[in-house]
Amino acid sequence: MKRISGAIVVALLLTVWAVSVVAQVLHPGERLDYVVAYRAKLIPNTEMATVTVQTSLDSLDGRPTYRVMGNGRIMPSYRWFFNIDDRYDIWVDTLSKRTLRFESNIREGDYTFRSHYRYDWDSLQVHTWAQSRQRAPREKTMPLSERSMDPVSLYFNLRSIEPDTLVAGRHYDLEMVLEDTIKVLKFRLMGREECRVPQKGRFRTLHLRCTLGTSEGFSFTDGSEFDIWITDDRNKFPVMLSSPIRIGSIRAYITDYRGLKYPLDSRIK
Repeated sequence: MKRISGAIVVALLLTVWAVSVVAQVLHPGERLDYVVAYRAKLIPNTEMATVTVQTSLDSLDGRPTYRVMGNGRIMPSYRWFFNIDDRYDIWVDTLSKRTLRFESNIREGDYTFRSHYRYDWDSLQVHTWAQSRQRAPREKTMPLSERSMDPVSLYFNLRSIEPDTLVAGRHYDLEMVLEDTIKVLKFRLMGREECRVPQKGRFRTLHLRCTLGTSEGFSFTDGSEFDIWITDDRNKFPVMLSSPIRIGSIRAYITDYRGLKYPLDSRIK
């Protein structure tokens, strides 16, 4: 079950591309709802959790910001077995379009974990703090690059991708700040595809394949590679995600979308 909760976070909150164009898709009032389902050879599609990503206007230390909240929760019928309630927030400066702060509050069964990151873009450093019930608080300062971001910031940069600038099949790299380390995210454009989403119909999409590893190398285990299908229009939001696990796979797919900035031209009627 722990692998399932990890797939929820990885599949929905890892992404690609450059910070400078985040404002193209950060839109106050937008809300995207997903359901997360487990599939295996002899087990039918089983919906187990929900994920919501929504954007609003806020302020941080007197600076106007976009605030993005991502919340993943296990469905009520499964909470007796294993409860999950994970929340992630970022604050993005409305002028510089850079993420200023990241916070996480994770509750998974008896496990709890909290963290926050403070970005210092003038000195290209990120200051991280993390604490779990099982471990004392830990702090660390790490160097940043222009392509370093937390998972939620990366999620929105995926949506700013310009497919015509990518070479199909070629690998591109980004860095993800996670607690006290920086991971490497490789991704490649598999091409344009038609994607059928349960109960939502068909969409024209961009298919991306992503792989997560460390800066020391890429020795992967099951579930480290996952696929994302994003709408092939100006909104560019994920409609389907798929991640293999040891037995079967985890899929997340869109169930509702509100307050989009642009018309949903990719939906096939």
